[in-house]
Amino acid sequence: MALSVNLDKGLDKAWENKTLDEILAAPPSALAGLTERHDEILRDGLGIKTIAELGSNKYIALAGVLVALSK
Repeated sequence: MALSVNLDKGLDKAWENKTLDEILAAPPSALAGLTERHDEILRDGLGIKTIAELGSNKYIALAGVLVALSK
């Protein structure tokens, strides 16, 4: 079964037509609203260099679960 998701509003314009693998390997600044400065902060503070690492970070995942539970 094919799945289609529109991520245009969540990605920087330069990344809108990339493959999922390319997006996951991209720096966090590929997400709309984040900058290269955020890349530096995440890399230096948490060792996060890619969107895949950001999404699988245990602290960020836990925060997301806590927010979801609060609703």
